[in-house]
Amino acid sequence: MAYTTIKKPSDYFNTILYTGDNSSPRTITGVGFQPDMNWSKIRSEVNDHWVSDAVRGANKIIRPNGTDDELVNGSGGYISSFNSDGYVIASGSASNNNFNKSSGTMVSWNWKANGAGSSNTDGSITSTVSVNTTSGFSIVSYTGTGSVATIGHGLGTTPSMMILKSRDNGTLNWLVYHKSIGNTGALYLDLTNGTQTISAFWNNTSPTSSVFTIGTGGTPNNSGDNYIAYCFADVKGFSKFGSYVGNGETPNGTFVYTGFKPAFVMGKATSGTENWFMNDNKRLGYNDKNYRLYPNLSNSEATDSNMEILSNGFKLNTANGNSNGVGKTYIYMAFAEEPLVGDNPATAR
Repeated sequence: MAYTTIKKPSDYFNTILYTGDNSSPRTITGVGFQPDMNWSKIRSEVNDHWVSDAVRGANKIIRPNGTDDELVNGSGGYISSFNSDGYVIASGSASNNNFNKSSGTMVSWNWKANGAGSSNTDGSITSTVSVNTTSGFSIVSYTGTGSVATIGHGLGTTPSMMILKSRDNGTLNWLVYHKSIGNTGALYLDLTNGTQTISAFWNNTSPTSSVFTIGTGGTPNNSGDNYIAYCFADVKGFSKFGSYVGNGETPNGTFVYTGFKPAFVMGKATSGTENWFMNDNKRLGYNDKNYRLYPNLSNSEATDSNMEILSNGFKLNTANGNSNGVGKTYIYMAFAEEPLVGDNPATAR
């Protein structure tokens, strides 16, 4: 059996960098596929993260570092459409600061699903699902009922991590399920809080290969609210979702084996009030000073090092509690630049 079914990870996930020029419309190319989910952030200054996807519509943006309602044609700029190699940016009514501010350095992380999606009736609530079963990624839209329910995710395998948000209720946080935490708790993407243990999240029920369960209301299932969920499964040689324990050492921090050279890593301590962290293989500082952004903050890019990306995983090189506090447990998600073995084997750092 082949080590991995994905020979070229950048066909399914890719990070691109560009510099804003305040033009409108502006076409961004180089993704390598038509993105179905785009997460963008200006690196050079304080401004929000923004997520767009093909299920909701490219021009509908939602802010991971806050609880705001979904914005349509955001006043600070938005993605007007996805195309075969990237996307088109349009200026908003007030500015172009979100995606294309003049001289601003930008990063965008892009995932491939399967377009606008189709109806899925696997759960007790009918969902709209855009899924790529090869890469283990699906985008799921549903409407909450306030009662215990199941939602079809389309992956055909059990999701390892799910990130979801109400699109039209600005009081509700982003909710994160991770297999290392289990079905009794969750983390909030937009907050520093540790694991929250509330049965109303997942009704203390683990997801299956066809559905995930939501509880009796609150963050994942407020009656009448429209939700978006991003679901991810482990795919050998392409993606991995796991946990590690920090050792608090600099520079010889904890090493985390992924089985591939990571292109992207995002993680969070499961206890204490620590920020999330995001690293990738494209931004300046890549090895041995890998710069990071914080999904829960609008901060500009941090230029102090927190990890090194290696051919078979990543190694923390800081004692900072955000990513390598002594004795702290962290969850992470990682996507590959290159598999460890195969037609495109990973190279050393």
